[in-house]
Amino acid sequence: MTIEFTLYLLLGAAAGGFINGLAGFGTALFALGFWLQIMPPVQAVSIAVVMSVFSGVQGVWLVRHSMMAQPRRLLRFLLPALVGAPCGVAALAVLDPTVLKLVIAALLIIYGGFFTARRNLPKFTRPTPVIDSTVGFAGGVLGGAASLSGALPTIWCSMRPWPKAETRATLQPYNVVVLGLTALLFALQGAYGWETLKLIAIALPSTMIAAQIGIFVFKKLTDDQFRRLIIAMMFLSGIVLLIRETLG
Repeated sequence: MTIEFTLYLLLGAAAGGFINGLAGFGTALFALGFWLQIMPPVQAVSIAVVMSVFSGVQGVWLVRHSMMAQPRRLLRFLLPALVGAPCGVAALAVLDPTVLKLVIAALLIIYGGFFTARRNLPKFTRPTPVIDSTVGFAGGVLGGAASLSGALPTIWCSMRPWPKAETRATLQPYNVVVLGLTALLFALQGAYGWETLKLIAIALPSTMIAAQIGIFVFKKLTDDQFRRLIIAMMFLSGIVLLIRETLG
């Protein structure tokens, strides 16, 4: 393992961990920008999923009280996702993951760019249990088909004028559980050999420390600042995804 390889591994781990600690999502999108330059895509994605879960658990603990205060809200998203994820895996036989990723990238850029440029944020206040469940299911499908489980739930939750802890208490456990299921599927397919486990052991401390720094910054944000952050992050994530899929 060269010094350059180790540097890219640690930089990717730190970038992904910080973003996850700050916003509650985005680990893979930012870590893969480094890791795809030094390792095969399957190995890079399998490591990113593990980093997402471990760093995400810290964020779940941070908002545990808000999560327990609104358990039904979380379950409306999460339970349909557990059904949607296997459907997404099955859909790979007829769908092109690259096309799906480009469509989601365009949606993230349009939505994130539009509301980043606007002074007033979207506000959708009335209860919408059916839409919540539909979005959760669709996110699960996208997670199984293209490893993009958080895209649609993040867009939908950013429209709700919830306190930042409540927003995160929905998004972060959702992503942790869906990505944990994804990691299990990777493990059953034999993705975590000795070499991959060694890279995880090297990268994990950097991810966890960077996530704590991100959490520290998250605590300093107001509710409105956090909503603006996740909208801006969607715009940036869309650009990163588009570049990766068109140039990769």
